[in-house]
Amino acid sequence: MTRTPVMVTGVGLVNALGDDPDVFFERLCAGESAVTAIEHRDVSALPVRIGAELKAFDPEKAIGAREARLMDPFTQYGIAAAEDALRDAGLVVGQNVAPDRVGAVIGCGIGGATTLEREAAAFALEGIDEVSPYLMTQVLTNMATAHLAIRHGITGPTMAIANACATGANAIGEGLRTIQRGDADVMVCGAAEAPLYPLGIAAFAKARALSRRNEEPARASRPFDSGRDGFVLGEGGGIVVLESLAHASARGARPRSVLLGYGASTDAHHVTMPDPEGRGAAASMRRALADAGIAPADVDYVNAHATGTKLGDISEARAMREVFGAGQPACSATKGSTAHLLGASAAVEAVICALSTQTDLVPPTRNLDRPDPQCDLNHVRDQALSRPTRVAISNSFGFGGHNATLVLAKA
Repeated sequence: MTRTPVMVTGVGLVNALGDDPDVFFERLCAGESAVTAIEHRDVSALPVRIGAELKAFDPEKAIGAREARLMDPFTQYGIAAAEDALRDAGLVVGQNVAPDRVGAVIGCGIGGATTLEREAAAFALEGIDEVSPYLMTQVLTNMATAHLAIRHGITGPTMAIANACATGANAIGEGLRTIQRGDADVMVCGAAEAPLYPLGIAAFAKARALSRRNEEPARASRPFDSGRDGFVLGEGGGIVVLESLAHASARGARPRSVLLGYGASTDAHHVTMPDPEGRGAAASMRRALADAGIAPADVDYVNAHATGTKLGDISEARAMREVFGAGQPACSATKGSTAHLLGASAAVEAVICALSTQTDLVPPTRNLDRPDPQCDLNHVRDQALSRPTRVAISNSFGFGGHNATLVLAKA
């Protein structure tokens, strides 16, 4: 396969910490938290009542009233982030890129579960007369990709990926491969997720996967910390515009970063628990580094998947020590600030890595007061680290044992 250089020419976010990527990154580097008490859903009867909730998101303003009514929230988040990413890249389909040379891969771990929960309740109470005729086209996981293609007349390769919490990284990796194959010049890639619906919160809480620090929400998400007690759910989306170097150069684009490599692996161990030795995670990192053509010593920053679960954080730390040895790169787990957006987290964290290479800033891990001795890494704590950040990698691992790693570099 020809290794066509692929640039990140645009980024877009829908996030409780901020929708403007540069403002979002400033708040992230300042160690702020997006986690609050949930207000827009009735979670009063649940043991978990906190999350990174989008309190100010207006789908009608972001998308348009008519279109927004036909979409589940996850699709709304994905479309809003994609529109911002295309604007950031300065791309207009049909003007400075041909419609058949643009594709899209926008994934989601769960799909339109918010709509499904609502419609199931209506059906149970009132029967078929209350079921929306748009139900199926709201719950399908490919709907963010489909709506984006329709809005912009995109006729190149499009698809959706659902790979649990690795989804966003897999989507971006598939976009990279599509451009490298020569099947497109531009790919709009990432993921969106809307998991803050009562049944979903109840299910994760029942599995004892979520932090129950309801009285101190900003301190609840604690990756790598000895006092961690589970992850915190968040909602939103992240999108990157990928573009071949030749196409970006021809139109005078100013890239934010370069996507150098992608690797993926599978634990084949358990549906929820990671391989305790981190073998699959290590394989994912090694494959990504080999794909990028760089050595572990070349990596300046790792954005860890670390969610704040007991086993997951230890497994990833073991994998990183296996891959990087004594020369550990700077490491932060930004879910301490953003919470865990499930399938969308990987895409948001890819944006973070792109911005880190652009600004030479490594954001800190919030709430890392007492690092777990079993997670002995080169942690960035308390404040952002200002240092040359030439190469950053983003790790993402999901239920089912899916592992994905992206390698980004300074443009």
